[in-house]
Amino acid sequence: MFAIIGIVVVIAAILGGYLMEHGPLLVLVQPAELLIILGASIGTMLIGTPFPTLQRLLKGLAGVFRGNTQNGEFYLENLQMLYQLFVYARKSGLNALEPDVDEPEKSPVFGKYPNFLSNHHTVHFVCDTLRMHITGGIDPYELDQMMELDMDIHHQEEHDPVAALHTTADALPGLGIVAAVLGVVITMGALGGPPEEIGRKVAAALVGTFVGILMCYGFFGPMASRMARNIDAEARYYHVMRVGMLAFIKGSAPMLAVEFARRAVPSAVRPTFAEMESKCKSGGSVGSVSAAA
Repeated sequence: MFAIIGIVVVIAAILGGYLMEHGPLLVLVQPAELLIILGASIGTMLIGTPFPTLQRLLKGLAGVFRGNTQNGEFYLENLQMLYQLFVYARKSGLNALEPDVDEPEKSPVFGKYPNFLSNHHTVHFVCDTLRMHITGGIDPYELDQMMELDMDIHHQEEHDPVAALHTTADALPGLGIVAAVLGVVITMGALGGPPEEIGRKVAAALVGTFVGILMCYGFFGPMASRMARNIDAEARYYHVMRVGMLAFIKGSAPMLAVEFARRAVPSAVRPTFAEMESKCKSGGSVGSVSAAA
């Protein structure tokens, strides 16, 4: 939401100032210049970016306009899910979790949290870690290393689209100059004509430089920065899940393990202990979960 508001503010401020100086608005409408700059920028991105990265880039751009959903309620729901999972494992035994981690979409615990199940990487992150713990004979330190490795690889892959978008943003001023140079070439061919025509062509050429710089610093650059912050927020979420699972694997009681996870939540969205306790205990009794299993 704030990304859309920001774009509107940028456009309104620039056009408002331009109109205050009595600038002719139609002069800025140069479809050819826009085609050159946007088309060339898309082409350079296709040249230097693998297709899987392009897919993640589109997903990341959608996330920029959707906004960050990892608020306090989001973390409360995940802490509740961890608590119920740990209580179920503590009461029924680790082996009872095997069907849940093998087919999480059919799990009576995971099935209550569709938002969690919709994030496939998080599901694999949690289930694969618990699966290794269920097999036994694995030191908690080794499991922690596995989780850290998984997080590092995922974080690196998610930052590839950000790097591609930053590269495209950095190229936009140069592509604006390319459009301007082409406009100057056209202007040179019109020398000897009416001064009004030459002026229009020079203005069109300068608009190319203006559009390239504006798109770089006004749109593409900030969107790349917002994508990076969203990815960092997701990394903090994985860290919370990692801390909670590691505490449980080391033998902490379910509520204590979830408290470890709560302490890892960023302070801006961290729920209080009372909120977490109330949320965890409002999700149904352990007996009902076991019966459903």
